[in-house]
Amino acid sequence: MNIEELRDYCLALPAVEEGFPFGEETLVFKVGGKIFLLAGLQDGHHFNAKCDPERAIELRERYTEVKPGYHMNKAHWNTVYMSGTLTRKQLCEMIADSYQLVLKSLPKKLQAEIADSK
Repeated sequence: MNIEELRDYCLALPAVEEGFPFGEETLVFKVGGKIFLLAGLQDGHHFNAKCDPERAIELRERYTEVKPGYHMNKAHWNTVYMSGTLTRKQLCEMIADSYQLVLKSLPKKLQAEIADSK
């Protein structure tokens, strides 16, 4: 997966917005105004995704491409490198999990609005 494919996948999820709140080098994806993924554009080979803390540890132990979240709360975020052995399906699952975690944290009314927009 490259950065363009990552962007396309994220934008295909319901109610996703992209922006550059931290500068031109970091592409940020949000749902309901909350960040679920950040992608470094300097090298374009990694992203930060939110993750359940127990699952985050499991993924880090299983895959060398998954590290504690760079410049993030390391209990809840992973940095995932796309240039290794992880398949597109695995990367998409990590992105979708991050999206779902953030979506579930939103107020119920906003969740319903997003569900209705599909």
